[in-house]
Amino acid sequence: MSTPDRRPFPLLAILGVVALLAVVGVVVAYQRGAPSPAQVTAQAPEAPEAGAPAEARGRTVKHGQGTSVVPLNPQRVVVFDLVALDILQALEVNVLGVAGDQFPHHLAPFADAEYPRIGTLFEPDYEALHAAKPDLIITGGRSTAKYASLSKIAPTVDLPMGGVNYIDTVVANTELLASIFAKEEKGRALVADLRASIAKLKETTASRGKGLVVLVTGGRISAYGPGSRFGVIHGDFGVPVAAEGLSASLHGEVIGSEFIREKNPDWLFVIDRDASMGQQGGARQVLDNELVHQTTAWKNGQVVYLDPMNAYLIGGGIQAVEALRQQIAEAYAARAR
Repeated sequence: MSTPDRRPFPLLAILGVVALLAVVGVVVAYQRGAPSPAQVTAQAPEAPEAGAPAEARGRTVKHGQGTSVVPLNPQRVVVFDLVALDILQALEVNVLGVAGDQFPHHLAPFADAEYPRIGTLFEPDYEALHAAKPDLIITGGRSTAKYASLSKIAPTVDLPMGGVNYIDTVVANTELLASIFAKEEKGRALVADLRASIAKLKETTASRGKGLVVLVTGGRISAYGPGSRFGVIHGDFGVPVAAEGLSASLHGEVIGSEFIREKNPDWLFVIDRDASMGQQGGARQVLDNELVHQTTAWKNGQVVYLDPMNAYLIGGGIQAVEALRQQIAEAYAARAR
C-alpha cells in the first residue's frame, strides 16, 4: 500500500496567519479601550539619562549669588536662613532640616526634634548636612558667607537682604521660592495682601508726624534712616524722617540721648537687639532719661518698642514684615483714640 504524499505547510502561509491574528488582536484590544502603542509611548516619558546635562534634571533660577540648577520638585530641603523659613512656611512648603536654635513666634514649630539641626545661622554642621542628603539648600543673610561651600554639597539658592527697596526684595524672594516649589498662586496672594496692607498703613503715617528708628544693644544706641536694614519703616511704611542724612550702614549711626532730644521725633521706634537674641533687654532703661523725656514722642506716649524678633531676627520674611506693619498700625490707631 502506498504512503500518502505529505508536504510541509508552506512557511509563508504560516507567517501570514500569525500576522493576521496579531492585527485582529490589536484592533479588538483598541476597540475595548486599550491604549494604542503610540498612546503608551506618549504616556511614559523617558527619565533623563545619567549623563544628561544638568538642565535636563532641573531648572535654572537666578538668586543672590548668581544662578543655580535646582530640582524640579525638591523634597529634601534644608534651610540656613530664618527669612527663607518664614517665607516657606507662608507658602506651605515642607522642609527637612533647619539651622539655629531660636525660632520665634510663628516659627516655633521648627524647634521640634522632627526637624534635624544642620548647624547655626552662621556655621553649618557638615556632618549633619551630609547625613541629611539634601536635594536643595537655601541660604541668606547671616549664612550667605557659606554659600560657596554649601553649593558644593547640593544645589543652593541664596536670598538677598532688603535695603533701599526693602519690600521689593521681600516680594522678589517670595516669588523666587514660590516658583521653585510650584506655589506661584499662593505667592501671588501673599504679595497682594502685603502690598494692600502697606498701602493702607501709608495713608495713616504720612500725616501723623516724623519718626526716628533706633536700635539699642549693650547700653548703646544706633539710629537708622531710609535705605538701612530698618529703612522699611520710612521707605515702605511711609513714616516721615525726623533725622535726615543718617548712614545706611549695617550697624547704623551711633548716637546718644542728646541726638534724640535734638531731633525731637513725634514717633520713636525702638528695637531691642539683646532681647531678640534671648538676652535680658535693657532698651527701656537706656531710654528712660531726662533727655528723651523732653521729646514729643515720649510726652505723647508714642515710643513704640517693636517686636525684636520680627524687626531684627527675621525682618525680611513676608510674615514678619506683615506682623511689623500690623504692630505699627495698631500703635497709630491707639494714639488716634
